[in-house]
Amino acid sequence: MSRKSPTPPQGEPVRVRVPNRDDGELFGIIIQMLGYDRVRVRCEDGNMRIGRIPGRMKKRVWMRVGDTVLVVPWEFQSDEKADVIWRYRGNEIEWLKKRGILKMF
Repeated sequence: MSRKSPTPPQGEPVRVRVPNRDDGELFGIIIQMLGYDRVRVRCEDGNMRIGRIPGRMKKRVWMRVGDTVLVVPWEFQSDEKADVIWRYRGNEIEWLKKRGILKMF
């Protein structure tokens, strides 16, 4: 028995989390899995950061190389480290591209 949720009807709008620039949220792409709860992320500002996946996401949201994520740089070492706070699915990425929010970087 599958535990997948039913797919929404075609006419239903998609709800997508958009980065809050006031909080310093950035788009990023996972380019390497480093083990434990760390990933290497290429962010939209051009920096390569080591992203930490918080415990609440580790078991619930599986991440792979090439996934588009939302990251928040740390207050200190902001050019080197960040927290991964969201992973976008395929339909969400298409919605962001169509609206012009996600530009390829």
